[in-house]
Amino acid sequence: MLILNQSEVYIVINTEVSSNKIGGKRKNLDSSNAIENIIGFIILLLTVLIGNVFLKTDMLFFRLLIGLALGYTLTRAYSGFAGSINRAYATGSTKLMRTLMFMFFISAFATSAFLYNSDPTSYNLWVNPINLGLILGGLLFGFGMTFSACCASGVLTDLITGLPRALITLVFFSLGIFVGFPIQKTASFVTNSWVVSSTGKELSGGVFLPDLFKWDGLQGYLGSLLLIGLFCLIVVSISYKYERYRKRNNSYTQHPTEKLQDEYLMEDSSNYSLFSKESYNKLFIKPWTLKQGAVVITLLFVILMGVTKAGWGASTPYGIWFGKFLMNFGISADSISEFTKMPADVFNLPFFEHPITVQNVGIIIGTAIYLFTAGIFKKMFTSELNITGKQFLLFALGGITMGLGTRLANGCNVGALYTPIANFSLSGWVFLIFMVSGGIIGNMFAKKMYSK
Repeated sequence: MLILNQSEVYIVINTEVSSNKIGGKRKNLDSSNAIENIIGFIILLLTVLIGNVFLKTDMLFFRLLIGLALGYTLTRAYSGFAGSINRAYATGSTKLMRTLMFMFFISAFATSAFLYNSDPTSYNLWVNPINLGLILGGLLFGFGMTFSACCASGVLTDLITGLPRALITLVFFSLGIFVGFPIQKTASFVTNSWVVSSTGKELSGGVFLPDLFKWDGLQGYLGSLLLIGLFCLIVVSISYKYERYRKRNNSYTQHPTEKLQDEYLMEDSSNYSLFSKESYNKLFIKPWTLKQGAVVITLLFVILMGVTKAGWGASTPYGIWFGKFLMNFGISADSISEFTKMPADVFNLPFFEHPITVQNVGIIIGTAIYLFTAGIFKKMFTSELNITGKQFLLFALGGITMGLGTRLANGCNVGALYTPIANFSLSGWVFLIFMVSGGIIGNMFAKKMYSK
């Protein structure tokens, strides 16, 4: 996901090519482009000023700021969700997957501060149903991530770093969501859960983990955190075993972006002065480590949860955008509503009055701000402009399968994985299993496709 995404897909760009590209970029990072730097700060200033003046409510402005911070963080930390599988398959590195487990645990820990001694039903917790839809959705989403090298949040950052791939993915992603809306709203295998807990029944119909540990003396949150910690440790253990297996078989290569992060981490910062090229490099260019990115994203998630009483979502607006696009051809909102089983109001709502839409736009702008202030915008924007016809078809396949997957699973990597886990929903862990399985199947299929 994010920068140099195609290096994360085994059959798009091999590791040797990616390493050379990263090596060249490292040199460019150390000699930042002054004009790009200035443009970056101008974009930041204008976004904040225009957003504050023209967005209709303070909450929309808040969403914009959260989006800016998310986009900036995801890009500067070379982080994301899709890469957790694609990197492991392509290079053998499971560092990103292990980092995600760290982020999941500290996010759940932080969320417990809101929920303990309060009514969990007063929050919009994403305790999703556990059913066939969740399984199929996870498989489809993981499968699609392989070809597009991104997910619902990643496709937004990649509109800057990989425009053709991301734009094709986004169009078909939106189509998949739009077509999937009526299934999500009416199909019993998506709406009904095989297992339901008492509080989960009052939320979205799934299993709320604290319900299973009411006897632990802390309203179930102690037992839930211990269980989540156990799940995280299991994934970390499997990840290390897989990485050791790849190393024994001489098929492990450190992922280029992780190597870049490690190089910057080892730099001596003792001689930095405030007004110097080295200081600017440290403050605005130097990539953050995966773990630093995880901590910042967790902080943003906690702020989002505290202000909105809901988690992080990204994919639903894509289907709404597709509906709005159809309205330009004379199709009424009522007709679209009848097909999608969604309220007509969501399609009639002005573009910049939908909170998640504003947040998503912020992610795109936040990505651009980092690339400009780091002086690498032109280099990254032009790095993936040429694609083949076969790639076009595979990016489209990735987009539409991810879109359909989000409707069956009631969310994407942030809406069906990260937020549910942070909200103590068992469904997030079920989604993880099948998303990983889908990613493995997708990588195997993609390898065969590109070898032809």
